[in-house]
Amino acid sequence: MIAALVLSWPMLQLTEFTPWVIFEPSSLKYTTRFLAGFFPPKTDSEFLAMLLRETWRTVAIATSGIALAFVLAVPLALISVRVLSISGLTGRMNALPAVVRFTARAVMIVLRSIPELIWALVFVRVVGLGPTAGVLAIALTYGGMLGKVYAEILESGDNHATKALLQNGAGRLQSFFYGLLPQNAAELTSYTVYRWECAIRSSAVLGFVGAGGIGQQMEVSMKMFNGSEVSAMLIVFMALVWLADYVSAWLRRALA
Repeated sequence: MIAALVLSWPMLQLTEFTPWVIFEPSSLKYTTRFLAGFFPPKTDSEFLAMLLRETWRTVAIATSGIALAFVLAVPLALISVRVLSISGLTGRMNALPAVVRFTARAVMIVLRSIPELIWALVFVRVVGLGPTAGVLAIALTYGGMLGKVYAEILESGDNHATKALLQNGAGRLQSFFYGLLPQNAAELTSYTVYRWECAIRSSAVLGFVGAGGIGQQMEVSMKMFNGSEVSAMLIVFMALVWLADYVSAWLRRALA
C-alpha cells in the first residue's frame, strides 16, 4: 500500500486530482439542490411507457452489437490462431500465412484500441442519430476484443488433439470443430456472455452522444434538470444491469 501511494502520488498531481472540491460550500449547495429533485421518481403512465420502450431498445442495441461483433471476431480469431496453421506444425510458418496472421491481429488491435464512444461519435455523423450508430460502435470495438480473447483462449488450451488432426490430413475447420472447440466451448461462451453484459452498460453510455436507447433520454432529462425522470431511469438501468449480471452468472454456472 505504501508503494502504491508513492507511485500514485505524482500521477494524481499530474492529473490535478482534487476530490475535496466536492465538499466546498458552493459545490454542496448546487449538488444538494440537484439531488433533491430526484425524489420522488417520475411514475406517470406516459413516461413509464417511453422508459420501457427505450429500455428494450437499449437491450436490442447491445444484443445486435454483440451479434455483429461475434460475426466479425470468429474469422479474425481463427485466422490469427497459430495452432491452426498447417505450415506452422513443422516450426516456422511460411511467409504468406504469417503475413495474413499478422494482418488479422493488426485489424483486431485497431478495432479494440478505438473506444466504442469514439466509434459512436463517428457513426452519428455518418448515419445520423439513433440506434444504428450504437450497434455499429459496439460491433467494431467488441469485435476486436472478442477476437483477441477468443484467439488467446484457443492458443492457451491443450492443442495436442488439434495438431494430431492436422498431421493426419484433417482440414483447419475440421481440426477446430473436433479439436479446439470442444475443450474451450464453455470458456468461449462464458466470455461472450460477459461481453454482452458489458455491452448493455456501454449502450446506455453511447446514448449520451445520440446513439439511441435509455442513455439518450437520460441525457435530455439531465439537460432539462428533470431529476425525477433521471432517478426513474437510473433505477430501471440498475435493474437492467442486475438482470444482465444474473443471466450471465446463471449461464456460467450452467456451462461449468
